[in-house]
Amino acid sequence: MADNVTRRSFLRTVGTAAAASAIAGTAAQAQESPAAGRKIRILGLSCSPRKGKTTAAAVQVALEAAAKVSPDIETELIELAGLNIPVFDPVNPNKGDFAALEPKLADAAVAGFIIGTPVYFSGMSSLCKAFIDQCMVFRKNDFALKDKVAGVVAVGGVRNGGQELAIESVQAALMCQELIVVGDGSPTAHTGATVLNDGKDDISGDEFGLNTVRNLGRRVAEVAVRLAR
Repeated sequence: MADNVTRRSFLRTVGTAAAASAIAGTAAQAQESPAAGRKIRILGLSCSPRKGKTTAAAVQVALEAAAKVSPDIETELIELAGLNIPVFDPVNPNKGDFAALEPKLADAAVAGFIIGTPVYFSGMSSLCKAFIDQCMVFRKNDFALKDKVAGVVAVGGVRNGGQELAIESVQAALMCQELIVVGDGSPTAHTGATVLNDGKDDISGDEFGLNTVRNLGRRVAEVAVRLAR
């Protein structure tokens, strides 16, 4: 009889502790969840020197896919075409128009980036490289871009025109900023979005490439939302 009482007391104590732990866990989750109405911003950056062309179009498709993931997501396309983004020179620093982009990129509400570049000689554009090098300021500022999510879109003139090489070169630079780099999501699930310009400044016929773009936008948004919560 005494043994049974002791056993019941023990089980009652364990049950009470488990319930308290569950309640505490729920409260902690509620604290970690974003406030109602809080927006998660994803910026698309087109690093083509040609404004409004195929790279910008591809990044816009990715942003539209990202926005469908959650009503909390806001997106914005930024085209670097026409901006003065100087070559980074640590001896004689000159930020040019990059200075105006700094606060927008480092904004705490910005949870993700989709970076698009045309493919030039199997690499990123010189404008993309200048932009990435100017981002050195964030690395020096206590890694201000740390834990934001990033994905890369590359647009080439032929199907196997160096898109993946361009993507990987951009990704390598982004990882130096402690950004969380993702590829395009399933079912394509490779390094990133690879798009074909048909030679007439049109990507609408590249259904496979556009699927990788949509998957990338969705994947960036999914990870950004999870991190925010």
